[in-house]
Amino acid sequence: MNFFYSKDNLVALHFKYDQARRRFVEWAQNEIAFVPDFHKRILFSDEAHFWLNGYLNKQNCRIWSEANPQVYVETPLHLEKLTVWCALWAGGIIGPYFKNDEGHVTVNGDRYRAMITNFFIPEMNNHDVQELWFQQDGATCHTARATIDLLKDTFGDRLISRFGPVNWPPRSCDLTPDL
Repeated sequence: MNFFYSKDNLVALHFKYDQARRRFVEWAQNEIAFVPDFHKRILFSDEAHFWLNGYLNKQNCRIWSEANPQVYVETPLHLEKLTVWCALWAGGIIGPYFKNDEGHVTVNGDRYRAMITNFFIPEMNNHDVQELWFQQDGATCHTARATIDLLKDTFGDRLISRFGPVNWPPRSCDLTPDL
């Protein structure tokens, strides 16, 4: 299948994402109008991968430089890595949760749900987090039907996620708390 993006296609795509972000912001502003500290009641969550050989994942950080260093680093296809997950809100942090992927390339729905069930929910129960909202990005493992169902069982309608009761807009920053 060939995908060709014209300028009009890209403009339409950006418009679609902008509209989704605007709907989310309007929803959040409405919530803040009723509960002024609403933004402090959201558990923002995400995970990051750290390679154990020193490889730098450009997705995890940005390096600014005036010159291109023209560096080439040859790396094996599947490097040993450590995945770290946490959730944070105005009241603190749940985590970090460390997972050595032991050859697994990605976090899948089964592994993510196991972390939620065996780590996140028990840890959450150790904090005073009644009526908190849970936010996650649109990663496939986060949005699998079984994952959304598990999170709805825990948070009800207080779930901000792609395919959740409150849609997390595509192409949005993962962690956006303004605490």
